[in-house]
Amino acid sequence: MARRNDHSREELQAMALSAAEQLLDEQGGAALSTRKVATAIGYSVGSLYLIFKNLDDLCWQINARTLQGLKLALDEAAVDQPAQLRLKCYAQAYLNYAQQWPHRWALLYEHRSPEDLDAPEWLHAAIADLFSRIEQTLRELKTDESDEEITLAARTLWSGVHGITMLKLRDKLYLGADAGPELMCESLIDRYMTGWSGTKQAVNALQGEQL
Repeated sequence: MARRNDHSREELQAMALSAAEQLLDEQGGAALSTRKVATAIGYSVGSLYLIFKNLDDLCWQINARTLQGLKLALDEAAVDQPAQLRLKCYAQAYLNYAQQWPHRWALLYEHRSPEDLDAPEWLHAAIADLFSRIEQTLRELKTDESDEEITLAARTLWSGVHGITMLKLRDKLYLGADAGPELMCESLIDRYMTGWSGTKQAVNALQGEQL
C-alpha cells in the first residue's frame, strides 16, 4: 500500500475526504472518525492531523464539498428558467440532492462544533454563495424590495423548503397518495410569492388611507 512519501499533501487531503464521504454514506455521521478515515487510506491518524486540524475541520471540509455539489445541482436544474419557475427548480434539486446523499446533507446541518470553535469564514462564504442564487432570483421578481427584505425572504422561503425536505427524509410528511414533497414545495413557493405581493399591496393601500 502506498505510504506517506508517495502522495502530496493535496493528494492525501483528497483521498481522506473521499474516504470520509464513503464512510459517511455507508454508516452515517455517528461513525465518522479520523481513525476510521486514516485506516481506510492506509495512513496513521498522526498523518491525517497534518492535513486536518481536528475532526471538526474534517467535517467542515466535507460540508464544503457537499455545498459545492449542491450548488452544481441547483445550477443544472434551473438553467435558462424564468424566475419563479427557477425557484421551483431549485427546490426540486435541493430535495433530490438530500435524498441522494442523506448523510452528507445531514452532516451539513447537524454537525455541532464546540462553542469555543468557530466555523471558518470560507464555509460561511460558501453558504452565502448558495443563498445568493435565491436572493438574485427574488430580486428579479421583486425589484422594489430592499436588500434586507430580500435576504429575509430568501431565508424564510428556503427554511420552508428545508423543513419539507427534512420531513420527507424522516418519513414524517403523512401525505396521501396524490400528494408529495414536490407539490408541497411548489405550493409553498407559489403561495409565498402571491402572499408577498398581496401583503405589499395591502400595506400600500393602508398607508394611502392614512394619508
